[in-house]
This record gives sequence, structure tokens and C-alpha cells, in this order.
Amino acid sequence: MIETIEQLEALYGTPKPASQVKVADHLTAEYGAYIKASPFVALATVGPEGLDCTPRGDNGQVVFIEDDKTLSLPDWRGNDRLDTLRNIVRDPRLSLMFLVPGSNTVVRVNGTGRIFATPELLQRFAKSGKAPRTVLLITIDEIYFQCARAVMRADLWNGEPAPSLPTAGEILASMTDGEVGGTEYDKTWPARAEKTLW
Repeated sequence: MIETIEQLEALYGTPKPASQVKVADHLTAEYGAYIKASPFVALATVGPEGLDCTPRGDNGQVVFIEDDKTLSLPDWRGNDRLDTLRNIVRDPRLSLMFLVPGSNTVVRVNGTGRIFATPELLQRFAKSGKAPRTVLLITIDEIYFQCARAVMRADLWNGEPAPSLPTAGEILASMTDGEVGGTEYDKTWPARAEKTLW
């Protein structure tokens, strides 16, 4: 078992120069292009109950640029567990991982977040007559691109159909002895989702 930083560094060696110089403390034009093109981001937070990582997506840009140190992320309909938002209220540290379909380059942001519900801010992001319930404003501490090997190894954008997997209804039914979920849950989910995307 590796128990010290010294053991770890001895095993992996010195990072390549590109790994060091790719990190910026503000948004550059190049990194901004990735954020504008990304419809999906994973948002990781930490709080008293532990860690949370949540997917956030939109039909276009998911995170918006306010200035070279600030990003905004509207909070659209979800499961209302509030794991991520509870964490941010108590510990503002967060990390973002942006994916752009077709690109092997992943862009990451580490920083802090604050949650706002001011009407003017919410209305800026309104879609189809609906506004998000809150907007997360993110201060960038560092931004950088991740090595593309993980996405390349996964062949993430190969266009193949997803494998046959348990449905949400099946998972819920299994966990509740059939009291929640099941075939009817899966059957009605697409229509429910379509009405509550925003």
C-alpha cells in the first residue's frame, strides 16, 4: 500500500512540462471555447455528509461565462435531493469536468461556488417561459485540460448504442420490493421528463 507522497512520487516520477504549464487561474479564450461548446458537465462538491458528483446538462451550453474569473450554472429540474447545493452552502469548494461530444479533450475547473436566487439573474436563463430555481456562480481558482487518454481508451464517442442495462424502474422496484418504480414508471418516464426538462 502506498502511504506517503514520497512513495507515490517515486512510483510515478516527475510530471511532464505540459502538465504544469496548462493550468491557468482565469479563463483563457481557448478554455472558454470548450465551455461554450459543452452541453454536459460533472459537478463535484464536498460537505459534512461526504462527497457528491452530479451530472448537469442542457440542450446547448450548460455553463455560461460571466467574466474571466466567473462562470454561471443555472439549476434546472432534478430529483430535489439537493445533495450538491447543500454541500455548497456549507463548503463552497467545487470541481467541474466539461465534456464536448466528439472531442477527446476534457476541461476541468476547480474553484468555489455561491448560490443565488435573485429574480433578475434567474430570468437571464429562462427557457420556454420557465426560469431555473437558482443559479450557481463559480469563481475559478484554476482551469486546465485533462489528458485525452481516458476518453480515447473508453472510445466514448464511437456512436455505438448503449448496452442493455437495468432501467430506472427496475432499480427502484428492486430496492423497494416493488413498491416504487416498475414497468409503469419506465413507460411514463419519457412523457414526464419531457414536461419537466426546464
